[in-house]
Amino acid sequence: MILLNAEQSRELDRLSQEKYGVPSYELMTNAGDAVARTIARRWPEAMARGVLVVAGKGNNGGDGLVAARRLHQMGERVRTLLLARKGELRGDAARALHDLAEVGSVIVEVVDENALDAAMAAEPLGVIVDAIFGIGLNAEIRGIARRAIEKINSREVPVISVDIASGVNADTGRIMGLAVRATVTVTFGFAKYGHVSYPGAELCGCLEIVDIGFAPQAISELAPSGRYLERSEVLSFLRPRADNTHKGTYGHPLIIAGSRGKSGAALLAARGALRAGAGLVTAAIPESVASIVAAGQMELMTEPMPDCAGHFDGPATVKLLERLVPNKTALIAGPGMGTSADTHHIVEWLIRSSSPDCPLVLDADALNVLAPAPRDIAKVAGGPIIMTPHPGEMARLLDVTTQEVNADRIGSARKLAETTGALVVLKGARSVVVTSEQDISVNSSGNPGMGTPGMGDVLSGIIGALVGQKMRPADALKLAVFIHGHAADRLATRIGSFGYLASELADELPSAFAG
Repeated sequence: MILLNAEQSRELDRLSQEKYGVPSYELMTNAGDAVARTIARRWPEAMARGVLVVAGKGNNGGDGLVAARRLHQMGERVRTLLLARKGELRGDAARALHDLAEVGSVIVEVVDENALDAAMAAEPLGVIVDAIFGIGLNAEIRGIARRAIEKINSREVPVISVDIASGVNADTGRIMGLAVRATVTVTFGFAKYGHVSYPGAELCGCLEIVDIGFAPQAISELAPSGRYLERSEVLSFLRPRADNTHKGTYGHPLIIAGSRGKSGAALLAARGALRAGAGLVTAAIPESVASIVAAGQMELMTEPMPDCAGHFDGPATVKLLERLVPNKTALIAGPGMGTSADTHHIVEWLIRSSSPDCPLVLDADALNVLAPAPRDIAKVAGGPIIMTPHPGEMARLLDVTTQEVNADRIGSARKLAETTGALVVLKGARSVVVTSEQDISVNSSGNPGMGTPGMGDVLSGIIGALVGQKMRPADALKLAVFIHGHAADRLATRIGSFGYLASELADELPSAFAG
């Protein structure tokens, strides 16, 4: 599924009209028709009790006015509340208002909150059409629009939003102070980031994407790279294995992880890498826990590292890593390492030691030691750097609160990528993958049962295995986050919605890759 931001959506609109000759009012008419048809299809009984269209003065309101006209022409009882003076409308929206008035449908100008309250309570209704704000909203909602949203949300009837739930930022999913809680959102041409990224995704309800006649040449010219990651696309990144291959063909990640009490983190990362198809996997772990890790996964090779009270001895470990790193195809660092100065010393060295043939995945404590002001690590790195924070780690890296991260997950991931030059995965519900300024994807797989220890360690192992097999890092990240969630979805279906373990998810990976 292609994802567009607001700027790309406007450009699609402009190109279709100015370059390829699609009349703008035709697009608006098709949009309003689609909204009316959706109401009639989904809620015929509720529609018979009356439809209330709440329209702003922009083109989103114009789409709503067309929907009102179509419903009126279908014989339905429709009232339109216009949150502006009629004379304030311009262009196609003004034309839509004129056409609605021509058919004799009820239009009520509402310019103060008392009038709004009275109009909203005037008579029973079955469906509300939210046509207040579209994808261009970029400021906090105030005044009569905010009051209208409060009133809409207070009614226990189906709500259909035009293009996007009013109050949701189309680029990020951020809530601009307050947003309509839609039952269904009908969007035009292509989905937007705000439809699928939390918190906006929760308010947009069921998403319907309809073709309203944008020029196909326009979308080809835009060539958007944003995606809502789904199975058919990401599995295309996999290539069949040739018969004449062996374990040396499929990469050799080196995992630097673990400490006293955290040996499981190294094991889970290793298990993720092995189950994701790595040919060989070596774990470098503090000497005092090396035997635990070695016993926990027979297929794993281990390299005991100099130990300081159950944790890595930084300078001494680096000396041994200088020998281990050169023949590896990926590096994974961070799970369970602790946040000492020794960890920081190791991570700094690993960043410099990455290479085009040996990308570095930084997770967990490797991220924490770089907080709260990570520098442009890409400038000192020899190869691709991949950072995989959860919201708490992201908050520390950006020196903000976890609440601020979750309020704008796409913006947070983009900011970290811009600050560091790294490829970024912001984990959590609908994980965000940022591989370049324009290449931003949102994951579709996964479920709440993944909220259990070790899931992120398994993901880091999957990523390391895929980049270690020479998969393009951007493709590897998209495939890894999807397959990670897909394996969890399979477990939730077979075992139960929660209570499955990270180790079980790792063991589910071969079946998840197969379908």
